[in-house]
Amino acid sequence: MANLALILFAPWFAILTWCYWVFPKSLVVNPSRRRFDLAAIVIALLASGLAMRWAYSFDWTDAGNLWPQVVATLSAYKAFLIVMAVSFWIRSKQFRIRN
Repeated sequence: MANLALILFAPWFAILTWCYWVFPKSLVVNPSRRRFDLAAIVIALLASGLAMRWAYSFDWTDAGNLWPQVVATLSAYKAFLIVMAVSFWIRSKQFRIRN
């Protein structure tokens, strides 16, 4: 049950990952950028999994059965978005086309 949050969000993570990989088209696409993109995606997935496990590890005895899943899902999603947003910003500074 602890991995339910990540399983349910896998399609949305795949869509966000595809958008990160493809856009913006104005940046330089070379092997170093692709390595950076791949590292960012792996770090985002790892951070998401760790945040989910961390949130699920709290004592939820008084909260009911649903809340551990809800908080774990929100934590995983937030961690994924933070890593992707920071990576997007760094990538835009690092790999812009120089005139």
